[in-house]
Amino acid sequence: MTGLRVLQAMAGAPHGGAEAFFTRLVIALHRAGLSQRVVIRRDAARAAKLRAAGIDPVELPFGGPLDIATPLALARISREFRPRIVLSWMSRATRLMPPRVLAGGYTHAARLGGYYDLKYYRRCDHLVGNTRAIVDYARAGGWPADRVHYLPNFVDAAPAQPLDRAAFDTPRDATVVLGLGRLHPNKGFDVALDAVAKLDRVWFWLAGEGELRESLAAQARRLGIEGRVRFLGWREDIAALLASADMLVCPSRHEPLGNVVIEAWAQARPVVAAASDGPAALIAHGTSGLLTPVEDAGALAAAIARVARDPALAAQLAAGGRAAYESGFTEAAVVRDYLDFFKRIA
Repeated sequence: MTGLRVLQAMAGAPHGGAEAFFTRLVIALHRAGLSQRVVIRRDAARAAKLRAAGIDPVELPFGGPLDIATPLALARISREFRPRIVLSWMSRATRLMPPRVLAGGYTHAARLGGYYDLKYYRRCDHLVGNTRAIVDYARAGGWPADRVHYLPNFVDAAPAQPLDRAAFDTPRDATVVLGLGRLHPNKGFDVALDAVAKLDRVWFWLAGEGELRESLAAQARRLGIEGRVRFLGWREDIAALLASADMLVCPSRHEPLGNVVIEAWAQARPVVAAASDGPAALIAHGTSGLLTPVEDAGALAAAIARVARDPALAAQLAAGGRAAYESGFTEAAVVRDYLDFFKRIA
């Protein structure tokens, strides 16, 4: 990749699927030899992770409408680094990138992680969607087909040792269902709690943080299942959590991708998911997971019970998910796709 310089800018939250993938991709592209300048919203933990991988990010405020420091700094960084390509992540970083005439000229691509308002992307040359549905959405919004590109996510497939269930006050012989993600209404974890309340000997581990933490805890108490629910907070040891659980549940009302599905596939864990956009596009029902109607706690409970009582089905779904992961979501495949994309648009 000699001579190809890429500036990546991301103004995301401290936690989230897109933010986690940004870090993974930047590090993987660094290992692949791509020359990058990485700009992030101030975040000590993210910066430390990037520096540990040999990348020295620039941290900027990425504030609101009165923030003039960030666009000025981005213009200066662009003039000094002279990237052939800028890849901005989501709306805020895209909006704050300076006009190319002020920054030495570059090809501007922006990555969409959802169905964002396309008005923020008018100055871009190309868009990247991590699902085919997002690509279709951008094209339906007026973007030419040859300027919107599908590039999937990858996850870390390194195996991990299971954690001691006793450390989570969970019986060894219980069925452990794992939920991963922000505690936000879109994620449907309230539906998962309603499903768990319909089942016996099922413990629910929920790894994530967000605005619904207290209301979900109150719901668990109201349902009488607080003794079988564990709120784990935001975790970095996803592989170990998956190795410790019997299955992953993804009950999202709205989910453009469902990165947690790919996480579970990589660790060969069966998946039960609500059929929101992302999981429905990823999962072949009965082969790489089970799909249930959105917001249907009864159907979700039945699918969880089906996997829990049928070890052969659980093994079949785990193998099917792992095969789906290997077919298109490995680090090697996705890094190759990104590098090819950069070469085409440079």
